[in-house]
Parts: sequence; structure tokens; C-alpha cells
Amino acid sequence: MQSRELFGSRNEILIEHQGETYRLRLTRNDKLILTK
Repeated sequence: MQSRELFGSRNEILIEHQGETYRLRLTRNDKLILTK
């Protein structure tokens, strides 16, 4: 799966995993940052 399929035109998505919410962000330099 390509990241663009997940992000679309956004630069941040929320992911729920085992009752916790995580933010996956796409930076200006095309890096991914996952935070809780």
C-alpha cells in the first residue's frame, strides 16, 4: 500500500490501535511521524 492511498490530500491521519489513538503525520520533507 502506498502512503498516498492512506493520506489522500491530507497530511495527517488518525489510527486507533488497541484502544489508543495515534497520529501519523506526513512532513514537508516526505517523512512520516507517528505520535501517541
